[in-house]
Amino acid sequence: MSQRFIVTKEHRRFTEFADAVRRGHTIGLCFGSAGVGKTLSARRYAHYEKAHDLLTYWGPRSDNDAKIYAALNRSRTVLYTPSVLTTPRTLKDELTQAITRTNMCIEQHLVPPGTATPEAWGWRHGRNYVELIIVDEAERLRPAALELLRDRYDRDDIALILIGMPGLEKQFSHYPQFYSRVGFAHQYRPLGQDELLFVLERHWRSLGKTLDPDDFTDAQAIARITRGNFRLLERLFPQIQRVLKINELDTITNDVIEAAQSTLVIGVT
Repeated sequence: MSQRFIVTKEHRRFTEFADAVRRGHTIGLCFGSAGVGKTLSARRYAHYEKAHDLLTYWGPRSDNDAKIYAALNRSRTVLYTPSVLTTPRTLKDELTQAITRTNMCIEQHLVPPGTATPEAWGWRHGRNYVELIIVDEAERLRPAALELLRDRYDRDDIALILIGMPGLEKQFSHYPQFYSRVGFAHQYRPLGQDELLFVLERHWRSLGKTLDPDDFTDAQAIARITRGNFRLLERLFPQIQRVLKINELDTITNDVIEAAQSTLVIGVT
């Protein structure tokens, strides 16, 4: 994602879903197969790539940070990924830290240092601006951690999205107090045929080549291998570029694609 982000139909659908959850102050579940782009869309929505270093390391400020403050003010979103062994206590502390730091950055955008009166600062200081928490890899949450998120949702009126694999909605249905608050469920699907062609055209151009829509044989081979899985597509093309370079070839053929495929571990489910 740091290299380029392709705005797909599924990303637009995710954005509409996240906006609806945020406006409705409710809980949403987003599920989909591994590699379809759920995490990429969540990071894009929360401006994670821009804000990660600042929020994580919390070092000295710079003039360029103003752009990050503005981005966080637009999203009003915190993205959190629990580790495999995250305890409820750790989740509470890390989430509180992320929300506090995000609020401070938004505050810096709304009231730059030296521009606020003492009265205005007193009114704004300590105010929560975060409207949405997105939790990725939500299958890792233990029942106590899930209850902690529900309690935070109830107390602070912050909307919540949990992202995970298919079956997430069934997993959380076993917790009626939490599940009764779920307002939206969104399935993140693989790329469709037309959209896959659009993404392939972008990749072809990145290699300095043009995809001929009238000769779709090679593109069909990629579609068969990846089955519309965005992550696998992103892994396959560097290998295609490598095969072209090693063999001093100019054309992406079915043989090139099969050679590139042979270097990958295909794990689409």
